[in-house]
Amino acid sequence: MSSLTNFNGSGSPDNGFYISAFHNFVHRNYLILILSVIYILTLVGNLILLAILFMNASLHNAKYIAVCNLALVDISVNSIIIPQMVPVVVFDLNHVSFGMCFSQMFFMHFFTDMESFSLAVLAYDRLVAICFPLRYATINTNTRMFFILVGIWVLVFLIEIYPVALASRLPYCASRVIRSCCCEHGPVYILACTDVSYNRRVAKAKTLAVLFGPLFFIFCTYFLVVVAVLRIASMEQRKKAFATCLTHMLLVLVYYVPIVLAYLLGSRGLVTSPDLLTAILTVSVTSPPMLNPIIYSLKTEELREKITKLIRPQKVAPKFNNKGSM
Repeated sequence: MSSLTNFNGSGSPDNGFYISAFHNFVHRNYLILILSVIYILTLVGNLILLAILFMNASLHNAKYIAVCNLALVDISVNSIIIPQMVPVVVFDLNHVSFGMCFSQMFFMHFFTDMESFSLAVLAYDRLVAICFPLRYATINTNTRMFFILVGIWVLVFLIEIYPVALASRLPYCASRVIRSCCCEHGPVYILACTDVSYNRRVAKAKTLAVLFGPLFFIFCTYFLVVVAVLRIASMEQRKKAFATCLTHMLLVLVYYVPIVLAYLLGSRGLVTSPDLLTAILTVSVTSPPMLNPIIYSLKTEELREKITKLIRPQKVAPKFNNKGSM
C-alpha cells in the first residue's frame, strides 16, 4: 500500500499515477452501469445521426457539417472518459503510466472544450440563417464552415497543449494518488512537490475562456437573433424563426446547466462526499453527448422525416395479375 500513497524517489522508480476515485464508494456498481448505458446510447445515437447525414445528399450543407462535428466530438468525449473507468471501478486496476495519464488529460480536456466551441459554431449558423436568410447559402458555404471548424480545432489544441505540457514538466516526488475518476488537470498538477500557483492561474484562465467564452458568444448571437426576429411583421414568421433556435437552445441548456449545478454543489459544500461529487460531475459531463443526437433528431423536422423513412420504409402496393391479359 505504500506505493499507492507515496513516492519519495528512494525506492524503485514509479513512472505512473493511481486513480483513487470511487475506491470506497458503495454505489460504484450502479455508477458504472449508468455510465455504460450512457456510453452505449451515445455511440448508437450519434452513429445513427452520422449515418443519416452521410446517406442523404439533401443534408450535405453547412448546418449539418456543424452537426456532424458535434456528433464526432460527443463520441470522442465519452470514449475518452467512460471506457477507462471500467478497469478502475470494476477491477481495481487503478495504475496509469505517466505518459498515458497526460495523454488522457490532453484529449479529455480537448474534446470537452470542443463541446462548448461546437455549440458556439451552431449558434453562428443559426445567426446567419435568421439574420441573413436570403444570403445564407452564399455566406455560410460548406467550404467556409469547414475552415471555421478547422480553425476551432486548432484553437482548442493550442489552448489545451500549454497547461498539459506545463503540468507534465512538474516534479511529482510525493503523492501519486489522483483524487478523481481520471487524469484531470487540476487533481494531477496539485500533486507536484513544488509551487503550482502559476499552474493554478493558467488552469483558471483556461477554464473561464473555454466555458464562458463560447457561452458569451452564444448569448450575443441570440441577442442579435431576437432583435432581428422582432423586426419581422408576421407573427407566424416570428414563431417559425424562434422554433429554429429551440433545438440549439436545448443543447446549450443540456450542456451548461448540469455542469454549473454540479460545480455549485461542490463549491457550496452541499455534497460533502468527494466520491459522490465526482460521480455527479462525471454524469454531468457525459450526459450531454448522449442527449444531443436525441434532441436534434426529435426537434429537427428534416431529421425526423429521414429517421421515420429509415424506421418505417414506404409500403409498396401489391400488384395483382390481370388474368384476362395473360
